[in-house]
Amino acid sequence: MSEQTDWQGKVAIVTGGSSGIGEATALALAERGANVVITGRDEAKLARVADRSGAAKSAAIEPVQADSADPTGSRRVVEAAMDRWGRLDLVVNNAGAGKPLPIDAYDAETLAEICAVNIVAPSLLMKEAQAALRETKGAVVNIGTAVSRNAAPGLAHYAATKAALEHLTRSWAIELAGDGIRVNAVSPGPVKSGALTGMMGLSPQVAQSIEETEAAQVPLGRRGVTADLVPWILRLGSSANEWLTAQVITIDGGWSLRS
Repeated sequence: MSEQTDWQGKVAIVTGGSSGIGEATALALAERGANVVITGRDEAKLARVADRSGAAKSAAIEPVQADSADPTGSRRVVEAAMDRWGRLDLVVNNAGAGKPLPIDAYDAETLAEICAVNIVAPSLLMKEAQAALRETKGAVVNIGTAVSRNAAPGLAHYAATKAALEHLTRSWAIELAGDGIRVNAVSPGPVKSGALTGMMGLSPQVAQSIEETEAAQVPLGRRGVTADLVPWILRLGSSANEWLTAQVITIDGGWSLRS
């Protein structure tokens, strides 16, 4: 089965689809003939991504403005896919939350939001999507982080909640195997996705300094780009890989194994 025909007429949900890895994944799916629901907080950014898919005559991207920290959003997102296309084949839990947070800056609201976006939201979306995925023997791809492979001072809760998502990946894979639903994860290393200035809220100057430092730490000599990750997300989500589940694949140029 070719990568092109594999996605014709399929339906996917990509959370955090207005930028970075989520945007690149949604556009790649649409280019291959899949219909995609993308979520995010910024309506204008979502509309821009949807407009970029206009050239794909056989597929569409439908934006749904939804805050992943809002527990009521999961049902609306699944309903958007089912109401328009009547099926669901893939869920990509890409939305993430995190920021530099030393211990003396901990506060309940920030920690609760990180947990809500990185753990609670994917869990509730899984609950709402389970019945539809069972019908198609669909797949779930969770987006973790290679940061969780080592100690992460200042980013401990971001790394810890993404590590929890990777554990959920394995647990869901076994729990849902009887339904034919496969669950895997991709854990990226340093990737040029806009996350440092967007999700992390860093200034462009600080972000550039971090990018340069991280690039020097990667054994393969550069930071990643979304094109390094999207093919793996599509492979893990593809129905052609019907015997692959419960795997967490780190894609980081060797960064997490640096000494």
